[in-house]
Amino acid sequence: MPSSTTQVNGSGSSSFLSPESALEVLSQYKTRDGLSVQQLMDSTVHGGLTYNDFLLLPGKIDFPAHVVSTESHITRNVVLKTPFMSSPMDTVTETNMAIAMALLGGIGVIHHNQSPESQAAMVRAVKRHENGFISDPVCLGPDAVVDDVLEIKARLGFCGIPVTDTGALGGKLLGIVTARDIQFAAHDVHLREVMTPVEAMTVLNADSLSGSSEGAKLTAANELLRTSKVGKLPIVDGEGRLRSLVARSDLLKNQTYPLASKTEKKQLYAAAAIGTREHDKARLALLVDAGLDIVILDSSQGNSVFQIEMIKHVKSSYPHVEVIAGNVVTREQAASLIAAGADGLRIGMGSGSICITQEVMAVGRPQATAVYAVAEFASRFGVPVIADGGISNVGHIVKALALGAGAVMMGGLIAGTTEAPGEYFYHEGKRVKAYRGMGSLEAMEQGKPGKPADQKATTGKGKYAVSKSTSQASDHVVENAATARYFSEASAVKVAQGVSGDVQDKGSVKDFLPYLYAGVQHSFQDIGVQDVKGLQAGVKAGEVRFELRTASAQVEGGVHGLNSYTKRLFAAV
Repeated sequence: MPSSTTQVNGSGSSSFLSPESALEVLSQYKTRDGLSVQQLMDSTVHGGLTYNDFLLLPGKIDFPAHVVSTESHITRNVVLKTPFMSSPMDTVTETNMAIAMALLGGIGVIHHNQSPESQAAMVRAVKRHENGFISDPVCLGPDAVVDDVLEIKARLGFCGIPVTDTGALGGKLLGIVTARDIQFAAHDVHLREVMTPVEAMTVLNADSLSGSSEGAKLTAANELLRTSKVGKLPIVDGEGRLRSLVARSDLLKNQTYPLASKTEKKQLYAAAAIGTREHDKARLALLVDAGLDIVILDSSQGNSVFQIEMIKHVKSSYPHVEVIAGNVVTREQAASLIAAGADGLRIGMGSGSICITQEVMAVGRPQATAVYAVAEFASRFGVPVIADGGISNVGHIVKALALGAGAVMMGGLIAGTTEAPGEYFYHEGKRVKAYRGMGSLEAMEQGKPGKPADQKATTGKGKYAVSKSTSQASDHVVENAATARYFSEASAVKVAQGVSGDVQDKGSVKDFLPYLYAGVQHSFQDIGVQDVKGLQAGVKAGEVRFELRTASAQVEGGVHGLNSYTKRLFAAV
């Protein structure tokens, strides 16, 4: 440490150092403020750590928060613009949540505590929500009736339907039926009588785009769509046969959601969870047929022969589908799944707000320690990791990213949003939604013989929404994702590893996620890094530093000393 006796010019007997030498003096210190990540995560000294046990130290701000990029990998080949994923839980992610998460730059993982057909329908709805070229548009023939259009509108949510001579893609385009065409028409009127004929339509000839790249073709089609002011633009070949379609609604979505998570075909990414048993292979086939991009192998303890075999099955049968395996909390667990071919890993065991695995089973690991240990190991093989569980605020998200995660998976944090399954109800004067762990007895008993598929409906509150296709007859055992996840299918006595409860209304995830995104950007600014890659590189090099928090430090860092207060996290503009 440098001497403190150097005098400042003109200061007489003062022993202070010259302010101009501050940076030079700083460079003479042999140690830096705080701890390196290796020092922080030395469990032989500090034990296992959670996110609340430490802080990141601030760096230097020389850029505005809005330039911060949160883009990161969740698998070898899939990159998200925002590092947010919703958990495959039956009170968190179904169609609405999956669509909203993808539009906002993240991804929602559709749960599998439902029939394979219901889950596949949800995947299909996500894929149809936004398109580049719609390569499989719904078509009707000229002899179809208005009632057919209304049925499609009720089922799929749109009614701008091309009419071809065969009633299918590849037939000669005859016209299109829009909402205005059928507004006052009788239900039994044939479409040939009400459709807008092809002669009165704006149509793009695909031959004029030959030789162009897919992106250039889409740009040209979108430009014509803008100038023509039509709702849908059919693409035909030289003989007038329908080849594809582009929609104005997709242009509006592009403008409203610039960070949306999309494939090369400009469709939203669709992710879904499955189990690891033999019958899950049939479920997977349905999901892939519906357009699945990413499959999450859902297990509380991922290092099993069942999961290893399933990874190999997916990679050999559907090489285009990305596989996220887990859950794991140790290097040893991770190594088995990486060797089997996993494209990503999910980290966490017992850290979720509704999970009691660590308490009941005495097995698990504090989440911060688990994320660091597995991420450091997996990074050597180019396998990204997802921090699943224990995320309660923006700070936890940033800490997970700093420890090596490519994204965080959230359950309770977004369970009370509008897009989460289930109905709102009032509990002690507060508007809430139900939230249950997949290890709870309520989740495990869904579909049990002699009990309704919606177990909680018997309480009169109807907390847990179950889609119609999920409900099953009560005289036979149905597939249950909760028991499969915890290897309890054959157990006569179910041992709960989760609880049921409720969470307060948070409004729409379309307001809440932008708050999380802005919060992460401002946190990165405080740390002095502009992207996830820079944050993780700084941590690895020892440039980004940490500090342990004592119990009293945690009290000091929260709200204290007030008689009363209101904690408002954000204000939607």
